[in-house]
Amino acid sequence: MSPPSTAADPLILVDAQDRPLGPLDKPDCHRGEGILHRAFSVFLFDAAGRLLLQRRSALKPLWPLYWANSCCSHPRWGEQLQPAAERRVREELGTAAQAPLAWRFSFVYQARYLDVGSEHEFCHVFTGCVDASTVRPDPAEVDQVRWIEPEQLQRELDDPQAPFTPWLRLEWPRLRAMCPQP
Repeated sequence: MSPPSTAADPLILVDAQDRPLGPLDKPDCHRGEGILHRAFSVFLFDAAGRLLLQRRSALKPLWPLYWANSCCSHPRWGEQLQPAAERRVREELGTAAQAPLAWRFSFVYQARYLDVGSEHEFCHVFTGCVDASTVRPDPAEVDQVRWIEPEQLQRELDDPQAPFTPWLRLEWPRLRAMCPQP
């Protein structure tokens, strides 16, 4: 088992086609307008079809205490996407998906958080199923979790002032359109 992720882990800089350009540390990737780097988002559902949301830790420099999808992070330099996503689910949520995560789509986005920094990511979106009773979030990563019905999440996202991360707001409509029953 690999050690948990840290701010010192180099991220993977990529071009517009997601080809690796080299490593760069996480703080440098997120300064100013951000530098395009590889990332992933994981949406985990329980047997009843509810989505696991996490409220990001207050220690996060970007979007602290905002609600996000189940798990979102970056592969390390030299690490493949799916194993990285599965590793971060274990690190952040203390559990594992019941089967290998399924890749759904990829996209590029850029979002600025106040004057602190930005995300500029080539993001790969995965889905999976998890036993709700096994989720044990790491408090350094996750402030709170909650299970939500897809329709309720959509209603909450309709409020532009609700504290959701920009990537969740971008990913959810596309994910729902392509796989209404993930």
